[in-house]
Amino acid sequence: MKNENIKNIYKESGGSNQTEYLKKLWNTYSYHWPLFLISIVICLIGAYFYVQNTIPEYQIQAKISINDSKKDQTETKAALEKLDILPTAKIIESEVAIIKSRALIRRVVNELDLWVNYQVPYHLTYKDIYDDVPLKFVANAPLNKLEKAWVMDLTVIDPGHFTLKSNKASTGIMPFNKPLINKLGHWQINASARVKDYIGKTIRIKVDDPEAVVTKYQKEIDVILDRNAPLIEMKMNDQVATRGVQVLNHLIGAYKYNNIDFKNRETARTLKFIDERLASLTHELSGAEKTVEDYKSSIGLTDISSQSQLYLNNIQSNDTKLNEVNIQLNVIREIEAFVNSSSHSAVPATIGIADPGLINLVDQLTNLELRMTRMLATTPQENPIFVPIVSQIASTKEAIKNKIRSIKSSLKATKSQLQSNNSNFESSIKSIPGQERQYISFKRQQGIKENLYVYLLQKREEIALSYASTLADARTVEDAYYYPPVMSLKFPVAIALLLGLVIPAGFISLRKAYNNRVLTRTEIEKSVSAPIICELLRSKNKSELVVQNNNHFAISEQIRLLRTNLLQASSDVNTGKVVLFASSKSGEGKSFVASNIGMSLAASGKRTILIELDLRKPKISRIFNLSNSKPGITEYLNGTASADEIVQPSGVHPNLFMIGCGTIPDNPSELLESERMSYLINKLKYEYDNILIDSPPMRLVSDTTILAPLCDISLYIIRHNYTNKTELDYIEEVYQSNKLKNMHVVFNSVEMDERFGYYMDWDYYADKKSKETKQSVFTDFAARF
Repeated sequence: MKNENIKNIYKESGGSNQTEYLKKLWNTYSYHWPLFLISIVICLIGAYFYVQNTIPEYQIQAKISINDSKKDQTETKAALEKLDILPTAKIIESEVAIIKSRALIRRVVNELDLWVNYQVPYHLTYKDIYDDVPLKFVANAPLNKLEKAWVMDLTVIDPGHFTLKSNKASTGIMPFNKPLINKLGHWQINASARVKDYIGKTIRIKVDDPEAVVTKYQKEIDVILDRNAPLIEMKMNDQVATRGVQVLNHLIGAYKYNNIDFKNRETARTLKFIDERLASLTHELSGAEKTVEDYKSSIGLTDISSQSQLYLNNIQSNDTKLNEVNIQLNVIREIEAFVNSSSHSAVPATIGIADPGLINLVDQLTNLELRMTRMLATTPQENPIFVPIVSQIASTKEAIKNKIRSIKSSLKATKSQLQSNNSNFESSIKSIPGQERQYISFKRQQGIKENLYVYLLQKREEIALSYASTLADARTVEDAYYYPPVMSLKFPVAIALLLGLVIPAGFISLRKAYNNRVLTRTEIEKSVSAPIICELLRSKNKSELVVQNNNHFAISEQIRLLRTNLLQASSDVNTGKVVLFASSKSGEGKSFVASNIGMSLAASGKRTILIELDLRKPKISRIFNLSNSKPGITEYLNGTASADEIVQPSGVHPNLFMIGCGTIPDNPSELLESERMSYLINKLKYEYDNILIDSPPMRLVSDTTILAPLCDISLYIIRHNYTNKTELDYIEEVYQSNKLKNMHVVFNSVEMDERFGYYMDWDYYADKKSKETKQSVFTDFAARF
């Protein structure tokens, strides 16, 4: 039964409230303070090296404003509608993608040679240099394709020579400013006058694939759109402030150039169309003028009558209208041919078209085609994002086709009417003399060509003026600038301190989670029904005999408490009490407990005998330093010695006697099953008050089960932080099957501190003196790991 009414000399702290839990958690971790201390020191050292080898980066920023074409279109429509090249609405969101497009960044990378980096040693690493480089890597021809960066460590020997180490291969002395050829390609190193300042120093040159550098800068450059302004802010970080400033400024320049170039190409397309028409008209007009001149010379005609002049004016006016209709029909045919094609080329000009509905639809198609072209610069055509815009283009083209059919029908009717008017005018002219009528016909052709020529020439001059004054849609608000880098120690130190606490705490928690050893009394009580007769704290005494007559140490008092509980548990035995000490495996403390209980019983005036029946690995003889010349239990069981011959005094107390193992036998189990063993126990019961049996591990051999029927009480030893939790199920099975008579549990070698829920009042014991005489807190430093 459990001895709950016995007052222990220690107490187990309980309570399930949160305060007790937190206190227990604190005690668990605070015990391992050396581990936390060393972890924090290591992490702080790591933080120091991190700070020393972290190269500060500058934050570079720039801002540009984007002209809102929707606002500008209202103001410029009146001035440009005559040119039929109204500005298209700009989708500002797409400008962000254009700025970060590979085409623009590739141009910046090539202009600034960003695919070559120069570095110098910096503590344990290297840092970039840019505007202070005394030499330059020059590619004399396109370099070979690089899968990764080509790294070369160049050491300056003198102003004209250097040595090179690349990919762990060293070269001899090489000259500056001379072509070199290797796996990288055809290149050379050009040195400046400042190279003499670097004699004996090493410069690292990293040559990377330009396309990889483009991808890198695409990721590093942040482009942020403010839709309300509208402003675009560009940001990036760089080790070298000058390089970062030049990258953003060149990117802004490339973006502006791209806008101007796109506008100029649109204007040049219109100019080309007009120039082609002017070239044709020039030839036709010259021919008409030559015909009039030759005809007047041939007939000597100097003037015509007023009637003839009236007819001539009417016919010229009618022909002018007819020619405008023909021009519109030509433009309509070009637009119709474009919308019937599947290409995404530039939309034809709408010169001469008077229908606002068609002009509006063509403008919409122009906007959609422009948007499509810009998106194709940054996105593959297979992307699903093109589905809506392709659908809009198709629907717009269909609307234009319908509009063209209506306009063509109207223009053809107008043309037919004008041709009919010409027939009427020509009939009227028949009354004019033949020579004069023929002259009017020639003059009419000359006037038509002349009017059309002047009209196109005027348009060309206006468009050429627009071409010459083309401005970019973007305006620089702030050139690239940078902030000085701020390297704060607070963040690395904070992270180091956090890691210094988290790493050991995690290690302790993980070890605790995977620890399969018995640590607390509660774990035993949950799994084993056998009563716990006593708990013995871990002894720091080097001697295994810790019980002395006059000492007052805590372990001695606990052994005495175990003696009292043992006597009460076997109080109904009239003869000598036989106590069996058992355990699951070796090392749990059977021999230690048996030896000290024997000492304690002897000290209380009880005649006690301790029998060493662990015949495979005996320990009692070593603890009491028994003589090997004396026969032991093996000789008795073999019949070569009597019971009286094997008993010998312990040498430590007159009431304590011993029976040693003697010679280690080959058949210990068979010897223990003999009748002589039973006879010996019965004989000793009448000669001694207590017979203590030190048995072998029960889990490993059957000897303990053989001895169990001869005993009155069994003490099963469980050792703190040594016995596996899996053994508890086996111990419960032994208890339930009654393999051991009157079985009790001894929780041995317990570390009785607050980590495991215990509290010891050391003021009562002599142990306090030893604690007070400790030299420093580092006395048990190693044990706390």
